[in-house]
Amino acid sequence: MYDPGLNRHEWESEWQALEDDLRTDPAHALPELDRLVTRMLEESGYELTDPMVAEGDEREIVAEYLAAHETVQAVERGAEDVSPGDVAAALTGYRVVFDHLVTTRAAAGAPLDAADAEEA
Repeated sequence: MYDPGLNRHEWESEWQALEDDLRTDPAHALPELDRLVTRMLEESGYELTDPMVAEGDEREIVAEYLAAHETVQAVERGAEDVSPGDVAAALTGYRVVFDHLVTTRAAAGAPLDAADAEEA
């Protein structure tokens, strides 16, 4: 069941738990941040594998996530062409998605579709 207040509290707590690692070793913390943001998107009703979502009203959020996620995958593969700038851009992208979800979804209690609204 979608509980905006509970989700927001959990998400903010998890983000805060990652903040020290994000400051001291951002590349190492990226995969955990990726898992948090991925879960947040899924819990908010985003269908990340659906091409229509990438073309819909929330496409900027999905695009931010996908760009950051691509960087995480490169880091996890050990790609040598991932620069500190790429890591910083991924962190910024995740922050944009996080802020969007916390402020527009969790705070407003706005599920993405009618099925979520019926569950609430």
